Amino acid sequence: MNSPDVPLSRPVSPPVVGIVGAGQLARMTQQAAIALGVELRVLANDRRESAARVIPDAHIGDHRDLADLREFAKGCDVITFDHEHVPNEHIRALIAEGHRVHPGASALIHAQDKAVMRERLTAIGAPCPGWARVASLADVEAFAERYGWPVVLKAVRGGYDGRGVWVCASAEEARGPLSGGAELIAEEHVPFEREVAVLVARSPHGQGVSYPVVETVQQNGICVEVIAPAPGLDEGRAADAQHIALTIARELGVTGLLAVEMFDTGTGFVVNELAMRPHNSGHWTIEGARTSQFEQHLRAILDLPLGSPAPTAPVVVMANLLGGDDPDVFSRYEHVLAHDPEIKIHFYGKEVRPGRKIGHVTALGTDVDEVRERARHAARCLRGPVHA
Repeated sequence: MNSPDVPLSRPVSPPVVGIVGAGQLARMTQQAAIALGVELRVLANDRRESAARVIPDAHIGDHRDLADLREFAKGCDVITFDHEHVPNEHIRALIAEGHRVHPGASALIHAQDKAVMRERLTAIGAPCPGWARVASLADVEAFAERYGWPVVLKAVRGGYDGRGVWVCASAEEARGPLSGGAELIAEEHVPFEREVAVLVARSPHGQGVSYPVVETVQQNGICVEVIAPAPGLDEGRAADAQHIALTIARELGVTGLLAVEMFDTGTGFVVNELAMRPHNSGHWTIEGARTSQFEQHLRAILDLPLGSPAPTAPVVVMANLLGGDDPDVFSRYEHVLAHDPEIKIHFYGKEVRPGRKIGHVTALGTDVDEVRERARHAARCLRGPVHA
């Protein structure tokens, strides 16, 4: 029996984190939430979306509709995002009404608007390519006179996975993007040796941590492979890249995760893109780091002490699984696992379409070439035959 002098214990209500968007990022956050005792709620377009299939508290609504966002926010302790497409003015309205939103509107705008991002990064001294807003062919030609061809044109809003980016070798090639009606910026074409990314986390009270610098391999504008840590990158240069990312997180007031994609020129780094959420370049952390990016994001936005970003193996390789012509992925599942029992496979619960990201595989080991081949082999086998 309980002593009359000892108060009865009461269950502690777990925090409720609302994620706007129900893609694979929200889906993979669910496992981390279960371990932390955090309840997730997602705002989905429909119940067939990736995260809505596995998170019971799925609300159906439009992330562009303030009324839907307000209804969704009721009862959430903190709100965060699966993507950057929520209108910034709606985020400001939620914050004004007393909701905790991480990252906030003033930070997230830098991942939503490439012109605002470039202006701010330039102002804080982050390494950036030459750039300018452009609205006409004359603007692009004037930019090219200063920086040379090719010129990289980017849609100010909405581009991802290579969409909204055009590498133009001449004025004639620039006519197409300019005729599309989108607001554009021009960027200097940066000669680089490879692409890298730095994932950092920052909490509301300012604690920050950085994961190892990773190399990202792109094909047709889509990341197909991530190698952690980036091969051949010495400690000094790696520290430089991490310092750049942590400085950006601090100066922009980011809370949660920040992925900074960079060009490695061989002597320095140039910032390419920003994302303020869990990121494809960090999927390797599920098995490959002491604290996954999904747990880290939850810790950060709830202002909990951040976890260790230390790797669990000398080499970790993540390969994206792209859909092929055969949608029956599971018929190949058992063969991949039998061939390499240590491989880790993650499916996103998405309809299989050629070229679509439907999952990823992760391999861990000590030799970079061997680990890369294991990850690539698994991804190739799961994708199946692809016919021209």
